[in-house]
Formats: sequence, structure tokens, C-alpha cells
Amino acid sequence: MQVTPLSIPDVLLIEPRVFGDARGFFLETWSGAGFSAAGVDVEFVQDNWSRSTRGVLRGLHFQKRHTQGKLVRCTRGEVFDVAVDVRGGSPTFGQWIGEFLSEDNKRALWIPPGFAHGFLSLADTVDFQYKCSDVYDPESECTINWDDPDIGISWPLERVGEVQLSVKDRERGMSLTDTPPLAGW
Repeated sequence: MQVTPLSIPDVLLIEPRVFGDARGFFLETWSGAGFSAAGVDVEFVQDNWSRSTRGVLRGLHFQKRHTQGKLVRCTRGEVFDVAVDVRGGSPTFGQWIGEFLSEDNKRALWIPPGFAHGFLSLADTVDFQYKCSDVYDPESECTINWDDPDIGISWPLERVGEVQLSVKDRERGMSLTDTPPLAGW
């Protein structure tokens, strides 16, 4: 596997070794030893899988307590995946990373605790899977507006038409400047 630190160095692009032939392919999606060698020593406690249609935007989510690190990948279709640094006092606070993840490129992102996360579905059907380093805590979940001008994410909206949001994301979103401090940061 090739691990590349991105412009916010704590966020890592993971490119697995893919072994393929006429029958299909094989790749290792998680290796504790491999990640530990890359400097990511994490124990995952929960796996999640979502399915979305074109134009669905999920996020930007984070938790005030039980902050989660996430290893994310798209196993069907394609997404534009985004992480926003919400760690108080971080030199990259409010900055974002965006990467295209797809079933074709088989890439994954490691998003450490202290980041808001979201993605835009770019295909008619998207399966998105992620491993989490802490439990889901609905009482401490926060949503930052996906279109917050203080962050300025360049979503590839020309590829989807109308954005579809959940009621929760539409009604509970806040601006980056209203983001509460995270526990432990």
C-alpha cells in the first residue's frame, strides 16, 4: 500500500496494492501492521456502510465527544470526499481536503479524529464504507453547513445537478465560526 500525506498532513491518501487478472481483483482493505508502519496506530470499533444516489451530500459531520477517526472508501460508484479540520488551535483549522474516491481507483482516506467529514455522491448508485475509531454518539454529533463560505469547499456540483440533503443536515447545520470546541483539543 502507498500512503501519501495530503496538504493537511494528518489526512492520508491510501492507495492499496491491487492484484488483478481476467477473473477480477484482490486487495487488502485494512492491515493493522501496515497502518501502524505508516504511523497510524488505531483500533477500530465500528464499521458503517451507506448507499446513496447521485447528488446526495452527506455531512459535514463530527462529534464533540467520542471524536472519530475514519478510514473511508467508495466500493461502488464515485464520491467527492471531504475532510475539514475542526481542531481548535490547529494551524490548519477550517482548511479542507477533497479527494475523488471510486470503485475504479480503489483509494481510501484516513481522516483522523478532529475533522468534520462529508461526501457528495457522483454516481447513480454509491456504496460508501468506513471504519470508525470510536462509537457513534448522536448526542454530541454536529453538522457544519456543506456550503459554508468560511470553508469554501469546491464541490463538483456540475456533475450532479441538484444537491440532496437529509432533513438533519439541512436543519441542524451550523457555520464553522459557530463550531463548538472539541473534547481533548
